[in-house]
Amino acid sequence: MGHAHTHAWEGPAARAILVSMPTAIRFYEYGGPEVLRIEDISPGKPGKGEVQLRHTAIGVNYIDVYDRTGLYPVAAFPSGLGREAAGVVTAVGRGVRGFKVGDRAAYVWPSPGAYCELRNVPAERLVKVPRGISDEQAAALMLKGLTAHYLIRRTYRVQRGDAILVHAAAGGVGLILCQWARALGAKVIGVVGSDAKAEIARRHGCHHVLISGRDELAPTVRSLTRGEGVAVVYDAVGKDTFMESLDCLRRLGMMATFGNASGPVPPISPLELSKRGSLFLTRPTLFNYISTRPELEAAARELFSAVRSRKVRVMIGQKYPLTRVADAHRDLEGRRTTGSTVLTV
Repeated sequence: MGHAHTHAWEGPAARAILVSMPTAIRFYEYGGPEVLRIEDISPGKPGKGEVQLRHTAIGVNYIDVYDRTGLYPVAAFPSGLGREAAGVVTAVGRGVRGFKVGDRAAYVWPSPGAYCELRNVPAERLVKVPRGISDEQAAALMLKGLTAHYLIRRTYRVQRGDAILVHAAAGGVGLILCQWARALGAKVIGVVGSDAKAEIARRHGCHHVLISGRDELAPTVRSLTRGEGVAVVYDAVGKDTFMESLDCLRRLGMMATFGNASGPVPPISPLELSKRGSLFLTRPTLFNYISTRPELEAAARELFSAVRSRKVRVMIGQKYPLTRVADAHRDLEGRRTTGSTVLTV
């Protein structure tokens, strides 16, 4: 699989001019990684308010698996895949201010389609990538980094001295969140799936790391917090960890369930929250936190500055060329990845 070429012959010498078409990953039905196909596409010129970006790095996230399998239904088939990418501006549509050809930029966008070489995106959703941050870092930061940002700066604003619990602490969001929370002065307890992942979580901000399925969650968390419990639980795992997570919270604690890697959380009676100390429960999603341009810009600014000041190191655990996207998905679902996964173009 690679580039399909179109041939153009001109003049008496019939000189073959190879024009490489940009490619994109498409799928025509829900299923496993094998449904992903590579196709030639032409995005056309950017429309009004749009910027054309030649991608150099594309972030891979668990939400892409939800899209591919139909847990989150796509708008229509064939569909693209992928929500975040970084690259270089190649063309600017009418009415766009603030971007010019040659600028480095990155975005996260609710409609799938980032797994491609060339894409037109609304300028409104694009942010410039500052010096000191690579395209690969930027591609890994837009969805995962901005998610970590809203969770610890807005959903529950982590304060110095807070004890917090982070599930999937060695994952893309987890590693960013744990480092940042530690830099803010929190006591960070991480939960991971293996000893190897525990080691990574420790190197990225966790004070204590528990192994899911081996360590008893609630009793251990209680003993680590002198019986009090944590201020907040950040849980992207979902069904398997939900009730246990509630048992880890202090009085008036906050449960932020923001993903469902193990399946969606079953319905819960609000009384379960009052029984455990008048808890707060939220199911946030990134796009509600960055729906306006000022919100997006403020969040990106704070995120990029945390990375540039080394409070947060972006760990890119694995890289795949765009043509090997199925392997990236297999590794992600097989829990063989750590940190962020990036496709290179």
